[in-house]
Amino acid sequence: MALPVYASPLERLWYYSYRVLCGLIFLFLIAPILIVIPLSFNVEPYFTFTEKMLSLDPDGYSLRWYDTLLTFGMATPEAPRDSSWWLDVWNNAAWVRAAKNSVIIGVSSTVVATVLGTVAALGLSRPEMPYRRAIMAILISPMIVPIIITATGLFFFYSATGLAGSYVGVVLAHATLGIPFVIITVTATLVGFDRSLTRAAASLGASPTTTFFKVTMPLILPGVISGALFAFVTSFDEVVVVLFVAAHDQQTIPRQMWNGIREQISPAILSVATILVIVSVLLLATVELLRRRSERLRGISG
Repeated sequence: MALPVYASPLERLWYYSYRVLCGLIFLFLIAPILIVIPLSFNVEPYFTFTEKMLSLDPDGYSLRWYDTLLTFGMATPEAPRDSSWWLDVWNNAAWVRAAKNSVIIGVSSTVVATVLGTVAALGLSRPEMPYRRAIMAILISPMIVPIIITATGLFFFYSATGLAGSYVGVVLAHATLGIPFVIITVTATLVGFDRSLTRAAASLGASPTTTFFKVTMPLILPGVISGALFAFVTSFDEVVVVLFVAAHDQQTIPRQMWNGIREQISPAILSVATILVIVSVLLLATVELLRRRSERLRGISG
């Protein structure tokens, strides 16, 4: 809200002080990310700003670390960059292989988490559901319990059931972490849901399945997609669970970054971090657009 012309000096002081304080907090939170981005273009293998970078000398900047994401682990990185070179990148480059694993595991776990989370949210939203709060607390516990405890429990459970070291086990573990986000977002969408619409559909002869896909799903779809995006980001960024339950060859991007920090520190990690920041910003922007669409569908002015 704009500052009214009749505001007192004390109100004006609070008005501007509050905005300065919010700006400082925002800068404190965003500064580490802003520092990572220019460092990823450093021509030198250092995690610090060089004199050429500080003086904005073009010779101090390079795309060599982004190129390393393609060449690291290749059989013949110095070969001409033709179709065979790109095939070598696709099959052997460590970072590309990690990205493929992250996308496959992330998409698979997101589908599982979205389906199960949506069904759970629909059941918990019904007033006749017994022990709703207790069930809700259990279902969102992976979000509350420290991740190391969850990973340890999954490791012992998977070791006993034979899921340890398998892609199915990793997908189910990531889905377990993503389900709480889907439940929360879909439940929040269902708060403003008009139950009379489903009753009207039933009175017109629509089956429960038809009512769900023709009436309920279009109205809760923004919440479902938002929950799916949060579940995907959770899976894409997860490293602790992968270290416990994944096999050695099931490298994801966070695990590859962990190995890079532990074994050989390389600014290529900063390049990956920059790409992940861009992807995260795009996903958050998508979530915000979906939130506004959901408010418009429910008649809430924003």
